[in-house]
Amino acid sequence: MNAEILAVGSELLLGQITNTNAKFISNQLSELGINVYYHTVVGDNAKRLEEAITIAESRADLIIFSGGLGPTKDDLTKETIARHLDISLEFDEVALTYIEQFFAKRGRPMTENNRKQALVLAGCEVLANHHGMAPGMILTKGGRTYILLPGPPKELEPMFQFEAKPKLGALLNAGGVIVSHVMRFYGIGEAELEVRVQAILDTQTNPTVAPLASDGEVTLRVTAKAETVQEAQQLIATKVAEIQALVGEYQYGVDDDSLASKTVEMLLDNQLTISAAESLTAGLFQSELAEISGVGNALTGGVVTYTEEAKINQLGIPKQLLDTHGIVSSECAAAMASAVKQKFGTNIGIGLTGAAGPTAHDHQPVGTVWIGIAIDDEEPITYLLHLSGMRNTNRLRAVKFTCHYLMQLLEERGYNKRYK
Repeated sequence: MNAEILAVGSELLLGQITNTNAKFISNQLSELGINVYYHTVVGDNAKRLEEAITIAESRADLIIFSGGLGPTKDDLTKETIARHLDISLEFDEVALTYIEQFFAKRGRPMTENNRKQALVLAGCEVLANHHGMAPGMILTKGGRTYILLPGPPKELEPMFQFEAKPKLGALLNAGGVIVSHVMRFYGIGEAELEVRVQAILDTQTNPTVAPLASDGEVTLRVTAKAETVQEAQQLIATKVAEIQALVGEYQYGVDDDSLASKTVEMLLDNQLTISAAESLTAGLFQSELAEISGVGNALTGGVVTYTEEAKINQLGIPKQLLDTHGIVSSECAAAMASAVKQKFGTNIGIGLTGAAGPTAHDHQPVGTVWIGIAIDDEEPITYLLHLSGMRNTNRLRAVKFTCHYLMQLLEERGYNKRYK
């Protein structure tokens, strides 16, 4: 099955919002082994939308629409598709009742145009919207499948994942299943990883292996088709073992894991506490950890010491050290890590300092980052990064490298491993 994603909305063409929906849907479709050859964006114009539909039908078996299902006049996706396919629209009573209850619970009057959101294509399967009002739809006609999804990502993503995706899987593999497993890597570039597993990529059939890079990380998605989940998982396990034999030392997690979540998991498993002193990252390291449930048992506290004065006053770092070695230096990062560990009485102290950009800092070029890690009573260990990217990209990558190096150090010291 080949797919085209057709996003509807003039705000996309005007650059007012980013089309993150297309990225999400493409990612989900790749798990099902569905090829996406085209992304199309069209404004809120019925004539141009119908032209886009005709073009998509000439090259795709599956057309997925996002946006244009709301209550206003410029929300015209389902009306245009209904006219194009010569089918009628009808009210879905379940959706209509949900919309009426939504307004009743809030004590607000429901305007007539909100009823429009409950209209669906005649003969379609309705996709429930548990995070908004407009339902989605899936319809097969003339050998093609049409899926209509709302535009807001908070509505589209759960609707696709839990409503549309299972139905697509059933269409693709009647009587069987499609199962995916994501392997997550850090500390190795996309090009190097691909070279190392090239023989696997060149000979893949079932399971398939698809590489993907994002924000300095690399993932491999292993997807298997089989009659049962157990058979698919066995196929995946065999392929995963082949991959791990080649690049397993760089794997930190699977599926929805993140470097932050695995770091927190490792801290909690080993009953370790952590604190951080941050300069260029300005609290981002602690913020990333704080997104993980249960981190309160590991993250004790920290400080943002953005200026030289803050490093001296908040952490007690000698001015002479900073004058001699500079703020962006191994010595400064080590001193920050040791000082914050002592200040908060934790097992681990982190020090982050550097030049995020867009200009040099402390005579150091943009992208220069020093990471200091102090563990227990040991001398701090420092790491130098030379990053290339935009300011906030460098900040985020500094945080990810900190998690990566910390987990490596803890493994070397015999603590429970990050990836099990």
